[in-house]
Amino acid sequence: MAVPPSYSDLGKSARDVFNKGYGFGMVKLELKTKSSSGVEFTATGSSNTDTGKASGSLETKYKIKDYGLTFTQKWNTDNTLGTEVSMEDQVRGRMKWRFSLCRKKSGKLKTSYKREYVNLGCNIDIDVSGPTIYGWAVLGYEGWLAGYQMAFDTAKSKLSQNNFALGYKAGDFQLHTNVNDGTEFGGSIYQKVNNKVETSVNLAWTAGSNNTRFGIATKYQLDEKTSIVVRILLQEQVFQAPLNRANLWCEVVASNSY
Repeated sequence: MAVPPSYSDLGKSARDVFNKGYGFGMVKLELKTKSSSGVEFTATGSSNTDTGKASGSLETKYKIKDYGLTFTQKWNTDNTLGTEVSMEDQVRGRMKWRFSLCRKKSGKLKTSYKREYVNLGCNIDIDVSGPTIYGWAVLGYEGWLAGYQMAFDTAKSKLSQNNFALGYKAGDFQLHTNVNDGTEFGGSIYQKVNNKVETSVNLAWTAGSNNTRFGIATKYQLDEKTSIVVRILLQEQVFQAPLNRANLWCEVVASNSY
């Protein structure tokens, strides 16, 4: 079996059918260039036409391929400046380390390890109030996927995240279920019908709130840059019996990228 995905990528194909490519009300611009010395520059800008809020960022990246080192510096219009150093195992490409610092007196240390049947990761957010430790693991065997994700707040000495996931992947079909903190439950089904048609079904509910969310989406790729997505979303809230309220939305969205 190939290397399983990271925990955050479990169920991603189904989510992308619902969420990816919706840029209405937002104008985005991205410019990339590379100097003769190998330094990569990426400038991005975005503007929300509804609120008028604009933002931008500048990123420089330099790689030393012989040692697997990458140096990255980032700046954005919120006046946040960050520096990141990452190193990847050049022998087998399985282990990766990453360390970043920013002006807000905080830092991040990220490590990951992946190979057939397993994908592991551990991140440490370093803050003046105390570090927070994040960890996740995904195991895969013959199409079955099982994952766990946790976060431990050392300042409060307690778990702030405790999530489980179980899924199955076979060719163009994917099934994903998850439980977050024992209170939020979710599931999704993804099917790639052919090269132009993708379908997705999402279901989620929260224990104790009687709030259920259900959605169906179909994406049709007209050409390389143009697609049409039909989404049907249902959110039901149950009050004191026998009262209930259901909200139903149906959207047809055309998306074009340049």
